[in-house]
Amino acid sequence: MKKTTKKIQDFKTGGKKITALTAYDYSTAKYFDGAGVDIILIGDSLGQVVLGYKNTTSVTMCEMEIFTSAVARGVENAFIVADMPFLSYQASVCQAVENAGTLIRAGANGVKIEGGSDYIINTIAHLVESGVPVMGHLGFTPQFINAIGGNFIAGKNLENTLEILEAARRLEAAGVFALVLEMVPKECAKFISENLKIPTIGIGAGAGCDGQILVSDDVLGRYDNFTPKFARKYADLKSEILNAATAYIKDVEAGVFPNAEESFELSAEELKKLENFVKNKRV
Repeated sequence: MKKTTKKIQDFKTGGKKITALTAYDYSTAKYFDGAGVDIILIGDSLGQVVLGYKNTTSVTMCEMEIFTSAVARGVENAFIVADMPFLSYQASVCQAVENAGTLIRAGANGVKIEGGSDYIINTIAHLVESGVPVMGHLGFTPQFINAIGGNFIAGKNLENTLEILEAARRLEAAGVFALVLEMVPKECAKFISENLKIPTIGIGAGAGCDGQILVSDDVLGRYDNFTPKFARKYADLKSEILNAATAYIKDVEAGVFPNAEESFELSAEELKKLENFVKNKRV
């Protein structure tokens, strides 16, 4: 059954942990959906794990639209969220509504926006009023990496924790249906989660959140440029891919691929014609 914002919010009151993973292509999305993941996020992390960018700030709306449409074609039940990429919502409310509409038309059920400034909260309120479900994102916000100067843990003291809680409450009031908390101490995340009505989804924020999200390439062991402390590897696809490619190369070079079962054949009549043609040196 298709997940909705209401069902996701009901998970918090019902005590069910929310599961979320990123996906960037049709097949992966189809498999995650079949496994029963609640939320599938087309994260701007695709800039690093799919497109090879150094960070997420290089991802464009055009790229997000393409990957969102691919994922959406593979999903029936999960709630699909697409990241609003860097500078796709900061110029104006009009720009934000237009770009969010592009992602919704591509197949997303909602969008995710980083930050909790007055301007961003105002933009989110307009999006919600326009009928676009919005997921918030506080703590470490990757799109602000150039401004904050690196990958830093947020909420490391009481003052910062209360600042995050205040921003979270304002996002809640603006209408976000859920909130991602990234790279905050587990005690901070638990405290914030307990003081919000909306569900929190943690990434590097401990088990006290209402749900968890990870980048699929970390879960599957497919991206090895960098592995965050909080990412658990459930498979080793890098090794599987390397082994498969190595075996393929070996079989091709040895002439054992393709074999007879993997090849098509002429009929006996047509084969005879070809043999006679070659025999008569008409080539």
